[in-house]
Amino acid sequence: MKHNSKTSSQDRLAILVTGANGQLGLTIKEGYANRVDTMDFTFVTKEALDITNHEALEGYFEKHSFDYCINCAAYTNVEQAENTPEMAIKVNAEGVKNLALMCKRHKVILIHISTDYVFDGQKSEPYTISDRPNPINAYGASKLLGEQYIQDYSKHYYIVRTSWLYSKVYGKNFYRFIVDSAEQGRSLNITTDQVGCPTDTVDLAGYIIEELIKQKPPYGLYHFCNSEPMTWYAFAKQILQENNYADKIILKPVDSYKTLAKRPKYSVLG
Repeated sequence: MKHNSKTSSQDRLAILVTGANGQLGLTIKEGYANRVDTMDFTFVTKEALDITNHEALEGYFEKHSFDYCINCAAYTNVEQAENTPEMAIKVNAEGVKNLALMCKRHKVILIHISTDYVFDGQKSEPYTISDRPNPINAYGASKLLGEQYIQDYSKHYYIVRTSWLYSKVYGKNFYRFIVDSAEQGRSLNITTDQVGCPTDTVDLAGYIIEELIKQKPPYGLYHFCNSEPMTWYAFAKQILQENNYADKIILKPVDSYKTLAKRPKYSVLG
């Protein structure tokens, strides 16, 4: 029997979080699960619910009822996506299409996390939601296709583009890489040729819960990032200062750092 939370508990919202083992999913779980008396969260990992498996997704939505789905499931290896773009497409586009279709069928509001990498980085001022996307790597292209599927197949959605996402506690990300490198006394070359806005998962989680779910703005596309634009080198210096590690590591600024995937030189979101 399908549990219908929308009718049995009208004053509480049932919220599904996919990709729950990622840094954003874990941040939402730590900050909001069992702490908000108007929301009931269900966290599912890829192993429990693979969004690329249409049949499994269909069966899950038939058995459970939700008001919102926060999609944190994503293929985020920007470098590897250049070698295996089909894997990025499978998760970031086809999987998202599956989710959009299920949310539409079951009247679930979809909150999907996208990226600044849908832009080419040729601007010198913040990108707005009216700017035309033009990804320059396979990861960005897969995320843009996912956005387009949501817009094609759903009406009740929030697409949230964010940038340079990191958690101080969870996952593999630039913040934790710099801290680990300092603890091991490694010297690092850090690029100065990219500018973006590092965004803490705590702030993004707060925006999703407090501004989108609680405030219910008009459906559509939104940009959210922390406010201060900087280079990766400047961000690395800030991380070291925050953790009192400035004297434990040698950082060398470099104009560019050779990578397989092209990165936008300027991807500040406004």
